Amino acid sequence: MSCDNTYIDYLLEEIQQEKQPVAFMEVCGTHTMAIAKSGIRNLLPVGFKLLSGPGCPVCVTSQGDIDAVIELVRQPRITLVTFGDMIRVPGTHSSLQEERSRGADIRIAYSPLDALEIARKNLDREVVFLGIGFETTAPAVGITVEQAAAEHLSNFSVFSLHKLVPPALEVIFSDPDIKVDGLICPGHVSAVIGIEPYSILAEKYHKPCVITGFETIDILEGLVMLLRQLHCNRAVAEIQYRRVVRNEGNKVAKETLKRVFKPIDARWRGLGLIPASGLELQDEYQEFDARSRFAIPYIEDIPIKGCACGDVLTGKITPHDCLLFGKACTPLRPVGPCMVSHEGACAAYYRYTPLKGRD
Repeated sequence: MSCDNTYIDYLLEEIQQEKQPVAFMEVCGTHTMAIAKSGIRNLLPVGFKLLSGPGCPVCVTSQGDIDAVIELVRQPRITLVTFGDMIRVPGTHSSLQEERSRGADIRIAYSPLDALEIARKNLDREVVFLGIGFETTAPAVGITVEQAAAEHLSNFSVFSLHKLVPPALEVIFSDPDIKVDGLICPGHVSAVIGIEPYSILAEKYHKPCVITGFETIDILEGLVMLLRQLHCNRAVAEIQYRRVVRNEGNKVAKETLKRVFKPIDARWRGLGLIPASGLELQDEYQEFDARSRFAIPYIEDIPIKGCACGDVLTGKITPHDCLLFGKACTPLRPVGPCMVSHEGACAAYYRYTPLKGRD
């Protein structure tokens, strides 16, 4: 422990010597929570900013897609299986939690395979798994779809809202209104996709990218690696999180993604429609696609009045800058998804960096 503390002091000393304004963005909800919990922001020099990005899959799900899921559960004989965070995310006029209180069959699961088991035991109902997440969770959903196909399980389907991280990072780098000098890249996603997508971005936009772990030492070391690149006018992708992430990523997971899914244009909260940033099932698995099976309509996004989640997700403001934060919007009565998800920036700030005088 003493060795760790000494190394932390060494890293902090180098960071605190930075005199120029700099802004790095963490692109992972787990990083957002870890940074808030550790108090790293309080130790940074003046002008050194850590911005939260679109790294929370629940948070970046568009309002129209949430409303579409709510419309789905209102159909007869539907059982929706979802991860817990989605239950309380507000739609335009309702939420899954409200629909469950009105009698909709909505169940929380920890794995898509749980949904498969529910389908096996309830052949008289249509069981739909709500696929939320990035490249980290999508392979497990793909394997589940393949298993359903092997069993000819005709009452199982997937409502895919999965998203791909690299296209969103391209939007971040190319937007002149988003001032980012480098990226703290997500450890979990990178364990699947490897380093190549970030290398392409770093070269194209001449901005450094570092794949970082989630311990305090990992994050501080990643910040130092980014700073050293800036000082040397370098812009490459590097891996700090070597104990988990390989250059090539996880070949089996990537093959599963390619085999079961295909890229489609997808809506992101705060970023709009991003080409080839979503995933839908390949043609051979279309019978398990809930959107087509139940003719789910396209629903336009209707902004939540006063909610600044979109600006928080793009690093344009911090949660403290939102007028609703800690007042009209709290974890008990969230207005937007960033206050709901355990990976949301607003939830992290509320828990670890609250405003003084908050109700």
